[in-house]
Amino acid sequence: MIDFLVDNPFVLLFLVLGVGYLLGKVRVGGFGLGVSAVLFVGLAFGALSPRITLPEFVYQLGLVMFVYTVGVSAGPGFLGTLRRRALGANLAVVLVLTSSALLAGVLGRSLGMSRAATAGIYTGATTNTPALAAVLQHQSETHTERARAVTDPVLGYSVAYPFGVLGMLVAVWAAHRLWGRRTVSGTDEDEALVNLTALVTATGAAGRNTSELMREHGWTVVLSRVRRGDDSEVPHADFVLREGDLVVVVGPVREAERVVRTLGMRAGEELPLDRTELDARRMFVSASEPVGQRIADLRLPERFGAIITRVRRGDMDRLARPDIVLEPGDRVRVVASRDRMPEVTRFFGDSYRTLSEIDVASFSLGLVAGLLLGLVPVPLPGGGTFRLGMAGGPLVIGLALGALERTGPFTWQLPYNANLTLRQLGAVLFLGGVGVRSGYAFADTIGSGDGVGMLLAGGAVTCLAALLMVWIGRAVLRVPVDVLCGIVAGMQTQPAVLAFAVEQTGDDLPNTGYASVYPVATIAKIVLAQVLLAF
Repeated sequence: MIDFLVDNPFVLLFLVLGVGYLLGKVRVGGFGLGVSAVLFVGLAFGALSPRITLPEFVYQLGLVMFVYTVGVSAGPGFLGTLRRRALGANLAVVLVLTSSALLAGVLGRSLGMSRAATAGIYTGATTNTPALAAVLQHQSETHTERARAVTDPVLGYSVAYPFGVLGMLVAVWAAHRLWGRRTVSGTDEDEALVNLTALVTATGAAGRNTSELMREHGWTVVLSRVRRGDDSEVPHADFVLREGDLVVVVGPVREAERVVRTLGMRAGEELPLDRTELDARRMFVSASEPVGQRIADLRLPERFGAIITRVRRGDMDRLARPDIVLEPGDRVRVVASRDRMPEVTRFFGDSYRTLSEIDVASFSLGLVAGLLLGLVPVPLPGGGTFRLGMAGGPLVIGLALGALERTGPFTWQLPYNANLTLRQLGAVLFLGGVGVRSGYAFADTIGSGDGVGMLLAGGAVTCLAALLMVWIGRAVLRVPVDVLCGIVAGMQTQPAVLAFAVEQTGDDLPNTGYASVYPVATIAKIVLAQVLLAF
């Protein structure tokens, strides 16, 4: 069996990926390892014999695919983390992660561990794969004995990782148990979207155009269609309302009800779509022209007599606000006259096949730029240098290009489903590759008892990070507990913790906290892990 696996590395690779993925789906008490189980299955196979290994290229390819797609996905929201309301949370995350790195360094030196093992413990205790990848890249570049160079960091990571996940799950559970939802108040954007029909009767609304009313009252809704007598039409910016008009209002329920009261009163029954004049369709954004543009800049009412009411991205419907930037793979709900609908469809593309393909040129150029950035040495105090490497370089470039959305003919954003597929494939290739390559040394370390110190050190680092972040979030920043749970998950850059937080809170507010700190946390861990290697 061992000889067969040694002679057939592709069979070994996909066996590890398949078994690991199935194991990751096993849930105990609502918790599962997810794709991280691939690492442990790889360790198990690698532990069978020192001859069982995989080419270095496997985990390197997985690494660059994973971190680049994460960056591109997080890029559009990254600049938003610098807003005042998120700045405090990001500063707190950097402070907590720095304190945790200091503790890891002190414990590693006290226990006589190598700097590589200490850095690995830190990345495992904070469950950050890109940071581990940066450590491995640094080690492979600075050590001639590459096999041993990657062993110590992976050992530390693997031993500390389980408690890094479980410790944060306990922190989220405890925070929610102690403070519950008593300080959380929902916002309009957290509510489901509804269609309400308003009858225009108010004197302050009749005779006014829709754009004036929207600006004056600060409405966050879409007025999708108006029925006047026997005619239905899509209202443009200069459309003047008249008494007796029936207006369909799309938006969060509380905001929609406020708009209805301002316009007059709720109609006796909801206005059905008259498909003899208008049509409404869901269509994919697959053409290049609308990608990377704000909905307002598309000027759909003026060009096509059409309007977007909703944007579905992933599994979530969003109100089609004018400032939303469209991404490939978005599904937009468009209302337009029946005779103009074919033009609108051609404009957006509406091709699922196109979305299943990636722009190979843009994707490759982005990766090349990221890899080149990762080679640039950055000076450290004291005369040392560090590189962002194959983990940090593609991540930073991915964030920048994701925020740009597009540059001339190049569309940097990937279709949503393609991004998720590449990200998952990259993650499992990386985890499987490093797991198999380090499995035998990992088993040898645990069997000899040397892993106990690593386990205790990793647990201490995780506990410090969890307690400090929860205390700062509640006592200093006074963040609502549901959002704080997401910040804890984002600081840990751990999707399993986020999923657990959403399950505990019963709403999507943890997603807000997670997205606001994830990019900063990832970059901070990559830098701090390499600082531990230097000192």
